[in-house]
Amino acid sequence: MMRTTVPPVACVGEPRLTAGFAEFGRLDLMAHEDVHGPIGPMEPATLLRLAEAIDLKGKGGAGFPFARKLRAVLESCERQDLGAVVVVNATEGEPASWKDKVLLTRAPHLVLDGAALAAYALDAEEIVIGVADDEVGGPSLADALAERRMPVPTTVVTVPHRFISGEGGALVNGINGLPHIPPGTKRRASDSGVNNLPTLLSNAETYAQLAVAARLGPYEYAALGTDDEPGTVLLTVTGSAARPAVVECAAGTPLREILELCEVPDGPGILMGGYHGKWITPEAADRAEVSRKGLAAVGGTLGAGIVIPLARDTCPLGEVAQVVRYLAGESAGQCGPCKMGLPDLARAVDLAVSGSAPVEIVRAAAGDVKGRGACSHPDGTARFALSAMEVFADDLRLHTTGDGCGKRVKGVMGLPGAPDANPQKLTLDWSRCDGHGLCAHVVPDFIRLDANGYPAFPATPVPTWLREGALKAVKVCPELALRLAKAE
Repeated sequence: MMRTTVPPVACVGEPRLTAGFAEFGRLDLMAHEDVHGPIGPMEPATLLRLAEAIDLKGKGGAGFPFARKLRAVLESCERQDLGAVVVVNATEGEPASWKDKVLLTRAPHLVLDGAALAAYALDAEEIVIGVADDEVGGPSLADALAERRMPVPTTVVTVPHRFISGEGGALVNGINGLPHIPPGTKRRASDSGVNNLPTLLSNAETYAQLAVAARLGPYEYAALGTDDEPGTVLLTVTGSAARPAVVECAAGTPLREILELCEVPDGPGILMGGYHGKWITPEAADRAEVSRKGLAAVGGTLGAGIVIPLARDTCPLGEVAQVVRYLAGESAGQCGPCKMGLPDLARAVDLAVSGSAPVEIVRAAAGDVKGRGACSHPDGTARFALSAMEVFADDLRLHTTGDGCGKRVKGVMGLPGAPDANPQKLTLDWSRCDGHGLCAHVVPDFIRLDANGYPAFPATPVPTWLREGALKAVKVCPELALRLAKAE
C-alpha cells in the first residue's frame, strides 16, 4: 500500500541533509540558516570545480554526473546565445520513493539553495520546480518560497503523480504545456528544454547535496562516504520493514546496518533501486555496501535509493507480477516497446508465475523491449522482471508445478491506490470451445492461441487495464465457452 503521510526519518552517522530534523521537525528559513549557516553565490567555474571534486551524480536514478550537465548547459547557452532555465525534478513518480518528499516537507530551503546556486552560475532566466499533484510536498515548498527571495523568478509546476511523469523529458513536456509523457524521440534538455532554452534538469536531492557541499567545501564533504562516492545517501526503506523510514547514511555504509535499523525480517530477496531496479538475495545483502559501486558488486543498483525487502511469508513472484502489470499500464503508449512490448512482458510474467509457461518466455519478452524504447521505461521494466526470475528461481520452480509456493500476495511493493477490490479471472469451458480464436484477436495481450489453435491464458486475475477487453472476448465467443468470474 502506498503511504499517504511522509514516513519517519532516521540517520546512520552524521546527519547532513537531515540535520536539524530532530530539533525543528521542519526547518523554516530561520531554522535552516541556524543549522546550515550562510551560503553565497558561486561563479560558473567555481561551481563546476566543486561538482567535479565531489563527483556529484544525479540522485533521481540514472546517476548522471552533475558537472557534465552544468558544463553542457553553459556551452549550449554560449553557442546559441540564449539564456538558461534551471529545473528541479521533485515529482518523485516512483510510488515506493519518499526521499524527495521528505526534503520538500522538512528541508525545502536546502533544495532551493542548490537551485539558486545553479541559477546564479548560469545567469538563468528562471527556476522551475516540478512537484506531483499528491499535495505532499507542494504546500511546504510554497511556504519556503514565500519566506525568501530567489535570484530569479521561480515557479512551481504540478504534474500528475504517475511513474513516467518523473522522467526528465516528460517533466520538460509538462512545463511546456504538452502532455506529461516522455517525448517520442530522445533529445538533450541542455540543448533545448523549457521554452526551447538550454535547461539544467536534476533531481531535488541532487540540488540539496550541492547546497551542502557548497557550505562544507569538497574536502569536508568527502570526509563522509567513499573515495568513489563522497557524501551521504538518502534511502527509502519500505516493504516488510517493521520501521519503514527515509534513512540518511554515508555512502559505503553496510546495507545490513540499514536493514537492522529498520527492523527488516529475514526474507527471500530485496529490491534495490525501485521498480526500475534489481533484486538481490539475502546473502548479497549481507555483503553489500550502500553505494553505486558497492551494490553493483552484488548484482544490485542504487537507482533512486529505494529499498524494498520482502518477508518469508510473502509470494515474491506474485508481488513482481503486480508491479510489472502496473509498469505496463504506466506506458506512454507512443512507441512499440512500451505500447505492445510491456503488456506482452506482463503477460509473460503472469504465465510463468502461474506455471503455464517456462521462464524462457519472460526472457524472450524482455529481450524484445530492451534498448528499443523512446525512453528508459522498457529497459527498466525488463531489468526488474529478469532479476526477479533469477533471484526467485527456487520459488519459480515451485510455481511451474501449477500449485504455486503456498505464500500470499500481500501488496507490499508500494503500488499506488487500493488493491483491486474485485479481481476477476477468465475461465474456459472446454466442452464448449471449438477453437474459433476470436477471443485471442480481441484481447491478444492476455489470450494467445496454443499450438493446437485453442485459447491459452494465465490463471492469474486479469489485469485491470485489460478487463474491458476480456469482457469483450467473453461476449464475442460464439460457443459461450469463455467466462469472466470472480477470482478466489
